[in-house]
Amino acid sequence: MTHATHPPDAIPQTARWPDRRILDLFGIAHPILLGPMAGAGTPKLAIAVGEAGGLAALPGAMYQPDELRAAIEAVRAGLPGRPLNVNFFCHTPPAPDPVRAMRWRTRLAPYYVEHGLDPQATPPAGGRAPFDATFCALVEELRPEVVSFHFGLPDPALLSRVKATGAKVISSASTVAEARWLEARGCDAIIAMGLEAGGHRATFLGDDVAGDMAGDMSRQVGTFALVPQVADAVGVPVIAAGGIADARGIVAALALGASAVQVGTAFLLCPEAKIPAVHRAALEAAGDDSTALTNLFTGRPARGIMNRVMREVGPLSADAPAFPLAGGALAPLRAAAEAEGHDDFTNLWAGQAARLAPRLPAADLTRKLAADALARLAPTA
Repeated sequence: MTHATHPPDAIPQTARWPDRRILDLFGIAHPILLGPMAGAGTPKLAIAVGEAGGLAALPGAMYQPDELRAAIEAVRAGLPGRPLNVNFFCHTPPAPDPVRAMRWRTRLAPYYVEHGLDPQATPPAGGRAPFDATFCALVEELRPEVVSFHFGLPDPALLSRVKATGAKVISSASTVAEARWLEARGCDAIIAMGLEAGGHRATFLGDDVAGDMAGDMSRQVGTFALVPQVADAVGVPVIAAGGIADARGIVAALALGASAVQVGTAFLLCPEAKIPAVHRAALEAAGDDSTALTNLFTGRPARGIMNRVMREVGPLSADAPAFPLAGGALAPLRAAAEAEGHDDFTNLWAGQAARLAPRLPAADLTRKLAADALARLAPTA
């Protein structure tokens, strides 16, 4: 696995970016971080972005420890001497709730019957693995340069072990209060994640926590309102995330006080991303108003493209089991529908700016985002 045939960056980047804090912190050429994107992220995608000067990333939450080891080793082999971000979830697994699980299966039973499935069959367990001692030992052994967390931070003892490896620690905030909380606990940089972002909301403080329907989503903050307020509130560098899919978004984020951006949805359209055909088709057809926040697929709000189950059951439902359990009962329905070419029960994660994303291989996309942003910055740089 190699991308050695790609040409080097076309534009010298050593002094042209107006804010070098993230570049120097992570040792990268461009202030562009690949969103880890659990499920869609692959070693090939990470290598391509890292080779083009961005920060490579892997979604640790979707791997078993041995699988994660293999993925990290694959990136190391294909991206020697470049930094890697490994991302983990920090949720607390919920207590069993048989009543709620049965209510959810009852709500989905008509779809099972429609697809010729037994609604009484025990569905597979849905899940995402939280960061624990086993993953921490893997971090200590393989020493990724950056370790990022979603839904807060791990237990202080585990966090201390991570920091002792020399890794830079970052995490996502959806409010100023969360950003201050993360800085107080030693984060080296903070991702300010706006409402526009695809995938799971980062929320971990207040009423929106827990693995439930996530409280009042109407109070969530958009990226370009959140970024300058977080930048004013903390002393560490801020990384903007949400609704950024082209150079205009990068320049706007930098103007508002971000030192870098994290891009996810735009990279979903790259050939290196691992998504089913129905997801790719939905992304290609998505417009500005095609997405909504839903808890149906995991039990926790995440932004995805509207589909049948979101329209008919949600998009937010109190029946969905707590994170990360809701997806188990949907898995047989998803498999049956995808086999017929339908996205009715597939989690079609996407942010609000999919339409803006250039359709390119990941390395070319990274270089284009950087070059176009630098060209827009040139008159004032």
